[in-house]
Amino acid sequence: MRVTRQIHIGAVAVGGGAPVSVQSMTNTDTADPEATLAQIGRLAAAGCEIIRVAVPNRNAVAPFAAICRASPLPVIADIHFSADLAVAAIEAGAAGVRVNPGNLGGISELRKVAEAARAARIPIRVGVNSGSLEKDLLEAHGHPTPAALAESARRHCRALEAMGFGDIKVSIKASDVCTTVAANRCFAADTDYPLHLGVTEAGTAANGVVKSAVGIGALLLDGIGDTLRVSLTAPPEEEVRAGIRILEATGRREAQPNLVSCPTCGRTAVDLIGLVNAVEAAIARIKAEGGRIGLRRIAIMGCVVNGPGEAREADLGIAGDARGGVLFRKGEIVRRLSEAELLPALLAEIRACTVFAPKA
Repeated sequence: MRVTRQIHIGAVAVGGGAPVSVQSMTNTDTADPEATLAQIGRLAAAGCEIIRVAVPNRNAVAPFAAICRASPLPVIADIHFSADLAVAAIEAGAAGVRVNPGNLGGISELRKVAEAARAARIPIRVGVNSGSLEKDLLEAHGHPTPAALAESARRHCRALEAMGFGDIKVSIKASDVCTTVAANRCFAADTDYPLHLGVTEAGTAANGVVKSAVGIGALLLDGIGDTLRVSLTAPPEEEVRAGIRILEATGRREAQPNLVSCPTCGRTAVDLIGLVNAVEAAIARIKAEGGRIGLRRIAIMGCVVNGPGEAREADLGIAGDARGGVLFRKGEIVRRLSEAELLPALLAEIRACTVFAPKA
């Protein structure tokens, strides 16, 4: 596991052994604080832990301040091209600021941001993207290579450190998965800055989730990465759900619970796809209601071949067969059921193992 320095985005620790946090970004008009706060509330309910909000112009600063005051999540200001706008967002209450030092207009402009962030005691996220690499690095490397991206990030970090500012988080992203992974590995090898992972411009939910799972997942399995955003051309709630699933799949977060199911084949004797979708939706509803399911793994298996034996490690499960199926715990059959009874019986068992937080 890569050892990094720790920063704080509001109350959320990033790096230094803290759990990998999930981020997203609002797609509402920042000038509409009510709509933005409503979306942040939905994202928080979905499991988002840090939210980024664009501050595109001066007209957005006052609404941004209102958003920071009322948000249930720490808010990072997303800034491009204007150091003065970054300073205004910091003064408005941002818990962090994201800038690309390469497009701020030089060292003097970056210094303005560093001084404001130091005064506010908030971190700066240094963002490096393949589409905005410095001209001299492009000329030296020919195109946005992993080495060029990593060097750009190092350069910006050195500049901030020379100003006496070290509360830094770094993101290095490309729309190409292999470039993203290689650049982050290169940067991680000789630095201790916490890394924000993501594949930029990953695309639609269908394609973007696959790219993000491969890119982010590869780095997490290397022990690299302290926070992440799955960037999708989709509602931001989908980004959060995908990010959580990537963390669970890579073992960086315990699934609550881990739902496993076998692929369908010619032996499948029940509506396995319908059962799995119904159980997954029920688990999502329980979580949305504030329930914590006291099961590590739930298995839904389509036949006796992939039944209790192969799902022996599951706390609870069902397996279908020609006569309906069975309910089992830890590989031991509890009782036989008709196909119509399978879903209600499993959901009743899940509810029985669920604890709900008391309502305020």
